Amino acid sequence: MKNKSHTSLFFPVQILCVLLLGILLSLSGCASHSKVSPVENVVAIWDVEGLGGSEADMADLGEFIAAKVMEVFGDSGQYSVVEREKLLLALEELQLGTTELVDESTRLRLGRLLKARYMVFGGYFLVGDTMRLDLRLVEVDTGAIIRASSRETAADNLQGWIKAAEVAAQELL
Repeated sequence: MKNKSHTSLFFPVQILCVLLLGILLSLSGCASHSKVSPVENVVAIWDVEGLGGSEADMADLGEFIAAKVMEVFGDSGQYSVVEREKLLLALEELQLGTTELVDESTRLRLGRLLKARYMVFGGYFLVGDTMRLDLRLVEVDTGAIIRASSRETAADNLQGWIKAAEVAAQELL
């Protein structure tokens, strides 16, 4: 008798375990359909360089434009943007000064170190009453330009500069 009651209790526990296992397996199947891709598009965005010479009195403008480009890339959901602080720490670690960073191949080497797949480079210059902004998305491994964009706006319109940076960055996506 004792043996029979033990088996009758064991059978419902066994069914309960099988049901729980089935539920867990079905839930794990739902989780496998996430949008995480195996290769992440990591991008490092450099400060946009003033190329004319008269931009010297606006030294932080290249950083300001780069911040807008970073915002566009980050908000797109297509790229993971390397934080500016991480970029600066890597520069310090390699003891690279601004003269070495003029060379694009040095910046691409730094991109490889940061595990970035892409980098954004750019420059702006003033011609008369017009500001021209040029941006390019470069693949780190090959150095190939994937996309490029140019925008112009009034030189005295800071909002126009920001809008130009936003539109140019969107064209790189």
